[in-house]
Amino acid sequence: MADTSAPLFDAHAHLDFDDFSGETDAVLARARAAGLVGIVTVGAGRGLDGQDAAVALAARHPDVWATVGIHPHDARQADETALARIRELAARPRVVAIGEIGLDYHYDHSPRPQQRQAFAAQLRLARELRLPIVVHTREAEDDTLAVLVDEGAAEVGGLLHCFSGGERLARAALSLGLHFSFSGVLTFPKADGLRDVARRVVPIERSLVETDAPFLAPVPLRGKRCEPAWVVHTAAKLAEVHGLSLEDVARITTRNARRLYRLEDPLEPRLAYPIRDSLYLNITNRCTLACTFCAKRSDWTVKGHFLKLPAEPSAAEMRAAIAVETARREFSEVVFCGFGESTLRLELLKELATEWHGRGRRIRLDTDGLADLVHGRDVAAELRGIVDAVSVSLNAPDAESHARLCPSRFGTQAWPAVVGFLRSARKHIGDVTATVVGLPGLDLEACRRLAEDDLGVRFRVRPHNVVG
Repeated sequence: MADTSAPLFDAHAHLDFDDFSGETDAVLARARAAGLVGIVTVGAGRGLDGQDAAVALAARHPDVWATVGIHPHDARQADETALARIRELAARPRVVAIGEIGLDYHYDHSPRPQQRQAFAAQLRLARELRLPIVVHTREAEDDTLAVLVDEGAAEVGGLLHCFSGGERLARAALSLGLHFSFSGVLTFPKADGLRDVARRVVPIERSLVETDAPFLAPVPLRGKRCEPAWVVHTAAKLAEVHGLSLEDVARITTRNARRLYRLEDPLEPRLAYPIRDSLYLNITNRCTLACTFCAKRSDWTVKGHFLKLPAEPSAAEMRAAIAVETARREFSEVVFCGFGESTLRLELLKELATEWHGRGRRIRLDTDGLADLVHGRDVAAELRGIVDAVSVSLNAPDAESHARLCPSRFGTQAWPAVVGFLRSARKHIGDVTATVVGLPGLDLEACRRLAEDDLGVRFRVRPHNVVG
């Protein structure tokens, strides 16, 4: 089994099913041994009796939570009495969502009109109780989306469980603010289309992992009864899809699950934080620019790391944070990045870069390119010999566009300064990349020509909904 040092969270399992009869404690023990810190057991899917069992199970275990709801298979039973029972159970302390609810036109165990009525009624209940929803949809995308829109799913949020849909459904669900939970299906040999949608369309920041235990055992365990410990295989495949480490995906999806289900999630600001095989340093939250597309306008989390600093760290605090991470594992490079502009603390940057470059570490700087304007001198020249690579946020093909997308006190002076920094960095450092965020309407080809043809540096487009 794959190994991860980060905690995992199974966002959707059916621990109350008879498949686990008499074995629940052993199944949970194996899950904890595999690194799981949470499991949501879904009180829907075997008639109306499973609700009480799921809630009771969650009440007995501090790392298990429950959902309650009427599965589309059982929609014909969704009368006022059944809905009243769901309402009553939803008030229990460890019930975190209404679900799984939705539409299933593959089996049609309940008539489709009754499925839609039950789905809509439970969405209204979720809105009333201010609980997220867990959605089941199979061969019913159009009607599922219609009910989600008509009944205000965006007000409560939730996830599409065991997501295996296409790009259209994914983009529509994203527009409603919904999350996506990937199951063992992601690991199946014939799931190339799903992996493509997971890579291109669904941001990792909206992704969770699940087992749907006892169903859908992942590769390499196909054909066996699935259990929560095996969610690590789905997480590993999702890491492969996104070009991240398993540790990254475990950390990110666990935080996503805690947020979605509104569980306690202590946020400790990170000074040094790993992504993939790089160690990032967060030395300031101050910025020179106020970019219109900046993610921290709504969220200070990057790849599962909380980066909002209560105060700017000292050199000693940075050394201590770096020491903790480097004692735990090796990194290919040290990156000055964070959620602020590192060159605003130029002396600390140079001090730490000199120290770690002297220890044989590759040093990279991600910057907005305005250091020369801020400090009134050629900063790239000062970084020569201690910084090995620079990534500069060009973000526009001209001064006016830059000032509109990335406003600052420098106005239209900012963009020429960025271009000048790129020229100087190419001269003094050599390994230079100009980046732009792929915003709709931005002339990316003009940016590419400027970077590659005029400045002679590499060019990269960063997806506007991906940070880190």
